[in-house]
Amino acid sequence: MVHGEHNRSRNSGGFALIILGALLLFLAPNIYQDMRDLGTMSLIGGIIIGSIGFYLKFFRGRIKQK
Repeated sequence: MVHGEHNRSRNSGGFALIILGALLLFLAPNIYQDMRDLGTMSLIGGIIIGSIGFYLKFFRGRIKQK
């Protein structure tokens, strides 16, 4: 089928994970200023969640499947 790949849904949730990771990255350390451990964990969690979303959005479709 010629247009089978074109008609396939590409919604993987990657963009939502990027937004969630960015919100955690920028907002959570400012909200949890009194609790340094929770602020640091939210910073690291934001980086991890954002990188997973970035992978799903941009690199997952480009990897050739055999």
